[in-house]
Amino acid sequence: MKIQTVDSCDVDVLVDNVMDILSTAPSSVTGHIPNVFKAGATELSGKCLCCAHWGLSLVITVKKDKAKHTLLFDSGPEGQAVERNGNRLGIDFASIDAAMFSHGHWDHVGGMTTALKLISEANGGNKIPVHVNDEMFVHRGVRTEGDKVIPFEDLPSKSELEEIGGSVVSMDKEHTLLKDTFYISGEIPRVTPYEKGLPRHLKNIGMGWEPDPLIMDERFAAVHIKDKGIVVFTACSHAGVVNVLKSAKEIFDPVPLYGVMGGFHLSGKDNEAIIPETIEDMKAFNLKVIVPGHCTGWRAVHKLVETFGEDIVVMSAVGQSHRF
Repeated sequence: MKIQTVDSCDVDVLVDNVMDILSTAPSSVTGHIPNVFKAGATELSGKCLCCAHWGLSLVITVKKDKAKHTLLFDSGPEGQAVERNGNRLGIDFASIDAAMFSHGHWDHVGGMTTALKLISEANGGNKIPVHVNDEMFVHRGVRTEGDKVIPFEDLPSKSELEEIGGSVVSMDKEHTLLKDTFYISGEIPRVTPYEKGLPRHLKNIGMGWEPDPLIMDERFAAVHIKDKGIVVFTACSHAGVVNVLKSAKEIFDPVPLYGVMGGFHLSGKDNEAIIPETIEDMKAFNLKVIVPGHCTGWRAVHKLVETFGEDIVVMSAVGQSHRF
């Protein structure tokens, strides 16, 4: 799969689980406080800050020559976080050219209708493409250890997305967008023996609850940065972050993988057990930047830093900007 090489890639963390306004970071990261003051804050208070929330939303902007293209990668769990954080960070919603769902879970796309409303209001009512696949739109839930089923909130429907300012593009195969500067994967092959998704995850397509541990509708995004290589954006890594990286490596070979950013889903009883295998296998990719966020979990982040060092591992937090 060929994608255009871009000159740079900037990522604004619109929604993430963590807020951290004090920790130092490398020069490639601008922190929460500088960003809100750049956007117009005049004093430091709770009113000027973003809020952390369980979920993920990244505003990814690439530049090539004199052109730039922006993708909204997920939208977090609900609209209030998108609107509050976007306003405080001065996000230029009019500049967002397309959006995508990484997979069919509320904590990643529950805020999409609000995001599309903000984009439409800012760009004069123009619709933008929203990239999905049909398998995302099923009723889902999780079975507790006590055998109780907890249903998940359903995704906004395609018609809702269209009504609010989206133009739905439903494709299950890999494809490029925004003049071939972004790549969206197809189905991610499950090849590692230990990455088994969410064992208690369920779906209901009208015939009762049935096991759905692999969540095969999940997709990742990627960009190719000049003189660096491929940066992979993985929202939750239900496929397993090693499976995601293996797939990206095969797709883009011989271009090297440069970095990975997003949720690695190494939190929770089942997934914490595979932290050692995951980190051992991540060594093979020789990544220069690892940005764990959302559902990675503190135990996995601790082990990532212990293994790869602070020069490579930079924790994601809401309100940050990352430059690749």
